[in-house]
This record gives sequence, structure tokens and C-alpha cells, in this order.
Amino acid sequence: MPRGIVRIAMWSGPRNISTAMMRSWGNRPDTFVIDEPFYAYYLERTDAAHPGAEEVIATGETNWRKIVAKLTGPVPNGMRIFYQKQMTHHLLPEIDRKWLREVTNCFLIRDPADVIVSYMKKNNEPALEDLGFVQQAEIFDFVQRETGSIAPVIDAEDVLRAPKRLLELLCDAVDVEFFPTMLSWPRGPRTTDGIWAKYWYAEVENSSSFRPYQPRVGKVPERLRGVYQQCQEFYEKLYQHRLH
Repeated sequence: MPRGIVRIAMWSGPRNISTAMMRSWGNRPDTFVIDEPFYAYYLERTDAAHPGAEEVIATGETNWRKIVAKLTGPVPNGMRIFYQKQMTHHLLPEIDRKWLREVTNCFLIRDPADVIVSYMKKNNEPALEDLGFVQQAEIFDFVQRETGSIAPVIDAEDVLRAPKRLLELLCDAVDVEFFPTMLSWPRGPRTTDGIWAKYWYAEVENSSSFRPYQPRVGKVPERLRGVYQQCQEFYEKLYQHRLH
């Protein structure tokens, strides 16, 4: 088994299976997980109207340099793997990207139509920058330039259709052992969940595994077709590199 510290930054947009993926990694015996570490910074800088924003800002870290120091420093609880659930749109332009060289960057993607239809349940008028696809492609390109290689990409639908196979591929790509415990987890909240969990995590808290894939219910409304088409361009760029 490979030895040494592994810091995995999993970059996704909102309304993906990112919290379920965090549950999966958090159920390993060798892994500590952190939930959206830049969220408080993002809310403070953008003044975005998110549920519980004031509480998130008040209890979170709003100095990006301190956040980066934590993400690249010792792994909490003496664990070997540091799994970082990251939202692409939280990595605002003024944050220096150099620290990305010190982590293993991975990308979790989802069909933009699925993302938009799901996002509309919380915000009926999502803007392009809310959905994270542009930022995801920018981070992907930066990592490729810096490393000279293609970072691992996994698609949410693939994971839901064949979780064991995709997690095995992902673990192999980041050079860690696959654990069957990644396929299921105890129901309920976690101390590592963000304080915003009460607004967003009800479905995950009631889960004990990845839910089987279900076809999308609903369509992207005509008023959001332009946003969808722009997202689709960036999605397809990463999709061609997905593990499958």
C-alpha cells in the first residue's frame, strides 16, 4: 500500500453528489474530511444571499491565506488522507492558485441540465457564475498547466450507476487503496459537516449509500437556455477526460 500523506481536493459545482462523496471518503478509517473550507470567505466577499449566510461567516474562516495553510498543513486527527470537499465558485479570483500544486486535484462533474433543474429548487434564477462550471474549467486548466497531466475527472451519473467501479478507478488514480466502507455509511449528521448542513443536507443525512441513478425530472426553462448552453460547453470539455 502506498505510504505518505495524500491531500485530495475534490472540485465540484453545487447540486452535485459532492456531500455523498464526502460521506464516502469520510467512512474510510484513514481519512479526515473538510466541508467547503472557503464558503465563509466566499459569502463575506460576494455578499451572496445564501441561507444562514451571517452564521456561516461568523463561525467560519474568512482569511484565505489561513484556509490555504490549513489545507496544505498537517492532516487533522493524525490521518493519512485529507479529503477536501471544494466548491469551484468559492475559489474567487484573488485567491493565489499556487497552493493547488500541493494537493491532488480531482474534479466531480454533473450534467448541467441536472444541476440547473436541481438548483432551481433553491434559487429559481441561477446565474452562470452560481453554477461553478466556468470556475471548474479554469481550475482544471490551471492544474493541467502546472502538472503537465490530466487530473482525475468523475461524472456523477457514472458514480450513481456503478459506485464500486468508479470509486475503485478514483482510488487507483490518486494512488490510495480502495476500501469497501466507501460504499455505505451510517445515517445522520457529522461533526465535520458545515454549519450550513441544516439548510442543505437533509437528503444526505437520511442516506446510507449512493442513491441509484434516476433520470432527470423536469426541463431547463427557456429563459435559462443560454446559461445551460454555456455550462454545457465547459462540462463537455471535462467529460471527455472522465474515468469510466
